[in-house]
Amino acid sequence: MLQINKDGLQTTVQDLGRKGFQKYGVIASGAMDPYAHRLANILVGNKETDPTIEITLMGPHITFLEECLITLTGGDLSPSLDGILVKMWRPILVRKGCKLTFGMPVSGCRTYLAVAGGFVVSEVMGSHSTYLRAGIGGFEGRALKKGDVIQVGECSGFIKTFIAGLSKDGNKNSFIQMDWTLKTQVIPKYGSETSVRIIDGRQAHLFDEKSKDAIFTQAFQTSSDSDRMGYRMIGPKLVLKEPKELLSEAVSFGSIQVPPDGQPIILMADRQTTGGYPKIGQVATVDLNKVSQLKPGEFLRFERVSLELAQNELVKERKLIEQLKQSISLKYKEGK
Repeated sequence: MLQINKDGLQTTVQDLGRKGFQKYGVIASGAMDPYAHRLANILVGNKETDPTIEITLMGPHITFLEECLITLTGGDLSPSLDGILVKMWRPILVRKGCKLTFGMPVSGCRTYLAVAGGFVVSEVMGSHSTYLRAGIGGFEGRALKKGDVIQVGECSGFIKTFIAGLSKDGNKNSFIQMDWTLKTQVIPKYGSETSVRIIDGRQAHLFDEKSKDAIFTQAFQTSSDSDRMGYRMIGPKLVLKEPKELLSEAVSFGSIQVPPDGQPIILMADRQTTGGYPKIGQVATVDLNKVSQLKPGEFLRFERVSLELAQNELVKERKLIEQLKQSISLKYKEGK
């Protein structure tokens, strides 16, 4: 179990989203940075689909009420255990009573906390993800707040054996940080200006030549009016060749819509199910993590790629994740 001692800015339980219900108008939700979420679970021996805690910009204060194996991935929000800064992207054994706090954001804006065994929270329509506007999923359908106590599930046998081995080694510290982590090339780098690969949207051909050039040659700034539903970008005005009424159609995570004011909106995890604004582009799935970790005021540039390249990059990522699963599982079974 763990207890929230102080609220964060927005701390929610998320998984990989509510699949199969968008046709009924149900929002998918899920982790804003699916890559960091997946790796957090893998690092503690969980399934990729297990719920994690998504922590945004200003983290909460958490006390562990029992011994747990945890990890922190995603954006670096200066995490500390009992006042000592700890490293990310690696397993950490925390003792009963150990306190987790966060400081200033160093890079990125969302951290994912995974615990071996996962979090025991309500499942709604096949998902543990919190959708705040509807008040469903996660922990009582809301952001975590002071006083909340969250149950932790049973971890696998080899993880239990690994934890037992660490507990018997005579180390009396309140936490034990593993000296191994993921390869450097596997860990994303979040910058204040990043390049994001996109493919042409269904209505890209409707925009004038100046707009089609501007989206790939000029930088766009993340607006403070951005949230889990969509990132509003500030940059050159994007306009259609001529006014056109469009029928609403399905949208997806990373769709780039352009409303009448000409400033693009990148649809995120809590996006609506359909939209009627023209879509000038679609963020490649492998680059969604770069967008989700942008803070207000930071910049991005778009790079056009083919659908084939975007798909090949996603296949590479999935193969990489499968390899990581196997190597991390072997490490735990060897007791290292």
